[in-house]
Amino acid sequence: MDEISPLLGNQPQESPDLLSPNLRPRHQELIPTPCGPIKRWSELSCLLKLYFCFTVASLLVLLGLTLTSIYKQRMTTEVTDEDNFTVSLIQLVGILFCFYYISRGVLQENRQELMAFVLTVLVLIVRSVVNFSVLGSKGKQELLVRFVCIMCLGGVHVVCTLLLFRRPNMMAFRVGGALESLQLQYFLLNLCFSMVTFDLQAQLCLCILITTSDSAMSNLNRIILGVGVAWAFLTAAVGAVAVLKEAKVLVWVFMAQNLPQLAFFGYVVYMLAEKWFQDGIYTLEAAAVTGAVVSLVIKLVLFWGLIRLVHSFGQGLRERMFAPSK
Repeated sequence: MDEISPLLGNQPQESPDLLSPNLRPRHQELIPTPCGPIKRWSELSCLLKLYFCFTVASLLVLLGLTLTSIYKQRMTTEVTDEDNFTVSLIQLVGILFCFYYISRGVLQENRQELMAFVLTVLVLIVRSVVNFSVLGSKGKQELLVRFVCIMCLGGVHVVCTLLLFRRPNMMAFRVGGALESLQLQYFLLNLCFSMVTFDLQAQLCLCILITTSDSAMSNLNRIILGVGVAWAFLTAAVGAVAVLKEAKVLVWVFMAQNLPQLAFFGYVVYMLAEKWFQDGIYTLEAAAVTGAVVSLVIKLVLFWGLIRLVHSFGQGLRERMFAPSK
């Protein structure tokens, strides 16, 4: 035993305070980014890589078809083409946000972003069905390719993403470790961050509906809408920084910034209701009011998440998320 003891004495002794390797957050396998840690591309499975590449490629195809439709519709002056132009612009916004949702959803194993991606795709499908059903024969021929692509590719994306959504989500454990409190905090952080971007998407679509539904809009209303778009981007930026940096002051600033937006929603409903009584056309106006209600619901969920999240600031999650790679 005496001959073996020196050999054992040379082995490094682990401190009892150190976590077991199975419980230690694996920062060295994650890449810190301004939007939170992501997995390395080499760590993804072959099927997941294939699905991600397929999704990006299909979104690029839909983006090209939508831009082509926008160009053709902008060259015409018919009323129906103006309505189709509005739908195409909203489709364009949804497709651009889909790139963001699927990237974070896959690379961060972020269920909130995957659900936002599914909801956006479903909205694209429903909007395409409604728009295609009311078109004349000429309009259906022009948008047939885009309609078929959205229906087929959208259905595949919804099914595949839901299957991916059901897989075990290890990202919360890898960032928060074995502490359930940090895992819950990580979930709330992702929820709030996702709702900030989802709210921005809803507001952009709302502004598009309002702008294109009233060709005779006054200069004052156009200025108000322009300020509203700029304010939406500024508010989203402040909200994202407040969540990621755990800045309580910015959280309250973000909430205060939403108050003018709530007033803006009220002004939108008033402006559209006034127009209803003038022309008796309800399609785009009803969609705009629906968009305002959806944005209001998103803000309520966002405020609920922020109020719960702000009480957990300073408990070590930010340090774990942005720890340098080893």
